[in-house]
Amino acid sequence: MAGQLAPELALQPGLGLVMLAARAVSVAAGTGDQMGLAAILAVVERVAGLIGPTALNGADHLLVIGGHVGEALRSGWGTLLKPLAWQGDLCFGPSRGNRVTFMLPEAASSRWAGLPDPEEAAPVAIVAYFRAYGPATIDNFHNWLSRGRISRRQLRKWFSVLGDRLAEVEVDGERAYVVADDLDDLASARPTTAVRLLPGFDQYLLGLGTEDGHVVPAARRAAVSRQSGWISPVVVARGVVCGTWAVDGDRARIAWFREAGRPPRNALEAEVARLSSILDRGLSAAISLA
Repeated sequence: MAGQLAPELALQPGLGLVMLAARAVSVAAGTGDQMGLAAILAVVERVAGLIGPTALNGADHLLVIGGHVGEALRSGWGTLLKPLAWQGDLCFGPSRGNRVTFMLPEAASSRWAGLPDPEEAAPVAIVAYFRAYGPATIDNFHNWLSRGRISRRQLRKWFSVLGDRLAEVEVDGERAYVVADDLDDLASARPTTAVRLLPGFDQYLLGLGTEDGHVVPAARRAAVSRQSGWISPVVVARGVVCGTWAVDGDRARIAWFREAGRPPRNALEAEVARLSSILDRGLSAAISLA
């Protein structure tokens, strides 16, 4: 448990060690409904000081309560923990059963050298992104990186230094980009006919984003991107989301989108068999139209 923060305890008062000064953080946050930057920075300083790189033993856990911080924690962890991760102050620790834990990056790896300078990191991140997800648009990258929080002026500056490392292509009349070194391989690639059951929050969806109509039909986005940020397990055929699925007892229930045509039953049953081997349990396919 070296340097770990146990988030499940924040909603169970009395189980944790103690805590942050709720009044001070509330004052720093101001009177708005959302946590302010000052409040987040105050939490960063206190978290770094309290959990440190050494162990919190036994039942010693960090509990963050009170004021705007308490409200943020009760509504979800993203408001508080994402900024901590962005600043390099927090990363995932080993899971405890079905509960996640967090720890300081320097406790997780002796090779952690802190966050690199953004001007040095940007070209590396951009090339890695387009190598993984290209053809993709600048908007795809913008949303993937920060959901639009980084200015377009900054994006243009980062892209300008790449020179000819990216190549422009056209996808259904829309300008997109690929890594120039990958262009020949992509041009010679043949369309896939594969059918796959992908898990929730799969990177195939998160890379381009559920708002990209090439991957998720616009009329079906609500079935894929649910409330509270939940991303459903999906059925992908020929590269496009054609349904959703869920395990229900000994069945894999597949909701195939009507507009996607006749369900490819043999391929879907083969995927369910593959899923059965991964989960080490017998599953049968239950296919319906949605």
